[in-house]
Amino acid sequence: MRSLPLADPGTPDTRSAVRYLWWLASHQSRTIGLGMFYGITWMLVGALIPMVIGKAIDAGITTKDTSALARWAGAFMLLGLVQAASGIMRHRNAVFNWMSANFRTVQAVVRHANRLGATLPKRMATGEVVAIGAADTSHIGNALDITARGSAAIVSLITVTVILLTASVKLGLVVLLGVPVQMAVVSLLIKPLHRRQQAYRDQQGALTGRAVDIVAGLRVLRGIGGEQVFAERYRTQSQQLREAGVRAARIDSLLESIQVLMPGLFLALVTWLGARLAVAGEIQPGELASFYGYAAFLVMPMRTLAEMLEKMTRGHVSAGRVLQVLRLEPEITSPASPLPLPEHGTLVDVKSGLALRPGVLTVLAADRPEDAIEIADRLGRYAEGEVTLGGVPLSAATRDDVRARILVADNNARLFSGPLREELDPTGTAGDEQIMAALGTASAEEVLDALPDGLDAFVAERGREFSGGQQQRLRLARALLADPPILILVEPTSAVDAHTEARIARRLGPARQGRTTLVAGTSPLLLDQADHVAFVEDGKVVAEGAHRELLAAEPRYRAVVTRSVDA
Repeated sequence: MRSLPLADPGTPDTRSAVRYLWWLASHQSRTIGLGMFYGITWMLVGALIPMVIGKAIDAGITTKDTSALARWAGAFMLLGLVQAASGIMRHRNAVFNWMSANFRTVQAVVRHANRLGATLPKRMATGEVVAIGAADTSHIGNALDITARGSAAIVSLITVTVILLTASVKLGLVVLLGVPVQMAVVSLLIKPLHRRQQAYRDQQGALTGRAVDIVAGLRVLRGIGGEQVFAERYRTQSQQLREAGVRAARIDSLLESIQVLMPGLFLALVTWLGARLAVAGEIQPGELASFYGYAAFLVMPMRTLAEMLEKMTRGHVSAGRVLQVLRLEPEITSPASPLPLPEHGTLVDVKSGLALRPGVLTVLAADRPEDAIEIADRLGRYAEGEVTLGGVPLSAATRDDVRARILVADNNARLFSGPLREELDPTGTAGDEQIMAALGTASAEEVLDALPDGLDAFVAERGREFSGGQQQRLRLARALLADPPILILVEPTSAVDAHTEARIARRLGPARQGRTTLVAGTSPLLLDQADHVAFVEDGKVVAEGAHRELLAAEPRYRAVVTRSVDA
């Protein structure tokens, strides 16, 4: 029993779509080879069956040789058994090839997406990434799947042509010339199909992205009265996508019809020529039956070749889309010779002048929320900046080392589907007492109490069964359970009411005692509980101290805090 997905998908070849497909094929060469072997056996046996039938007819009708008829009948049964067995094995290997290529592509994309981190959403729309997972990986799998039947079709066509040339040069030449003509007709449609599929695929990614944006911002859109406007834009864009799909489908349907029409005409031509040769006495009745069988059989390999061209084309397009992700490089990379970060020390953002002292709960109040976000991104090394921990630049350390020391939790974080216990404690190292303590600090006890199964309750995708405030508190509990040496929280209470925010503000300091914590926000409830407050104006720290001291001495700070209360 083969196991999927693989433990290590390998390092993909991203130089071109063809090289990527070849990389996939090389990593499953054994099963592709087996699939081709069984496929060739399966279809080749089918090519030999008309010959056996013709020999049996000649033995039974022309020569009246019953023993020869019995031998040919036995050969027919044997070929049937071989074809059934090889067909089963071909299908098993073909399905594995499809699944292996599909899973390997998904693993490669997910692994690279993890490596890209915050770079991916900046460079590629969410809808585009979703479309890759929903459609492109399947098309790439189909391109590997078709190799078993495609190779069998080529070998079978050659075999039948040789058989026909041996029996009748005329019929052999018809097959020899007819197959390339049909493939040429089919190939004429491949290029426009490729172009229209590419256009459809681009519009599909853009529309998926718009749908994701609308759903994510539905509450905001309703608040500003923009729901109808964006819905109308989505309808317009969806109609454009439909039209692009129809244009691609026209070529696709024409290709499908030609795959039926051309082999049908070919069957009629070979049968007509064979009948004329039989009437003229140039071939035996059994040979005529064989020729008809060959002509009927040839429909399958010829359609398979056309299908192979189509699936290879789709796979090539999809591989190109996958490479758009795999070719992205993270904005933040680890140095060639990294330095270790100290266990403790002051975290300093040189650009803003912010210094987080060890073991202190600091609240960052900025006149512009975007400045606080930029500072948090630099401190967590999600954006380039001159930041040091204990005098060691973060840029001199590996990204993994930075992530082990510093955790940035903002409102772009998401809840994933699965048991709540695993959602809050992904590592599985925390006990129930620790989990309940984190929930208590985040004032999320009532969220847990409302769940019949408690910590074993299943969380739906994105935690959609929870309100915005409940989600925010559960995300805060998850960050607290991670217990990093340095925790940076960006607006952790923006979606909760004042009473809940007051409880969180009182509990946060004691829960993080002895560890460094930064909270970005302008709520007086949070500011009043801070050990230290840093006021940022135009991206620079312009005042520091206790909340009440700053209120009395700094008018600009007072204006920002007052504005927060009024809002």
